[in-house]
Amino acid sequence: MIDTHAHLYLKDFEDDQDQLIEKALEVGVKKVLLPNINRSTVEALHNLCDYNTSFYFPMMGVHPCYIKEDYLEELAAARKLLENQKYYGVGEIGIDLYWDKTFEDEQKEAFRTQLEWAKEMQLPVSIHSRNALKHTIAIAEELQDGNLTGVFHCFNGSKKQAKRIMNLGMKMGIGGVITYGISGMEVVMSFIESGAYVLETDAPYLGPQPHKGKRNESSYLPLIANKIAECRNETLEKVIEDSSKTATLVFFKEQ
Repeated sequence: MIDTHAHLYLKDFEDDQDQLIEKALEVGVKKVLLPNINRSTVEALHNLCDYNTSFYFPMMGVHPCYIKEDYLEELAAARKLLENQKYYGVGEIGIDLYWDKTFEDEQKEAFRTQLEWAKEMQLPVSIHSRNALKHTIAIAEELQDGNLTGVFHCFNGSKKQAKRIMNLGMKMGIGGVITYGISGMEVVMSFIESGAYVLETDAPYLGPQPHKGKRNESSYLPLIANKIAECRNETLEKVIEDSSKTATLVFFKEQ
């Protein structure tokens, strides 16, 4: 299995990193993709990826919640890093209108800018859409010229939105929310094509049941895969095979 979205470089994990890796490997998680947040997280992200280069793989971008007055400086710093280091995607990028709409226009501008970088650099994207899925899909549709690839992280939209994402040739990241029983994702999950989704945890956030509200980690990925298998009336082995193949094609296409 591949955890396509986790923030394991945060302080939540600084005291038990070796155990985290060991537990993940024991349940079959072989790789974890780590999207950046902003300038303040770059050093911790790089340090963790250097700590285990065969398990952790970095992405670089500016999270929409950190698109503020200084967003041009944030973007400039991320751009410089993308030009000078190896990354496996542009992320975490997108639009978040849940906490604060003050910088909505700037978020949309920054999202477009980073999507253009991804196309230019032939990198996939990891898209954050909180209270903003209609906006992120529309902007991706606007900019799709055949060169935009990546994942709509933490997808919890409708069948119609899933269809639009599939028509874009992009994928959906399925995480712990599907285990909550209140999202409606159980029905949508059976509609999504087998090659159109990947697994993710978003650790330390959105722990799957029975860990909801507690620190999430990559070793919980099988709980998500099991729920997906149940929703799709498929075997766990098929879900793991399909999602791992899709994640490899999206993020490790050169390997």
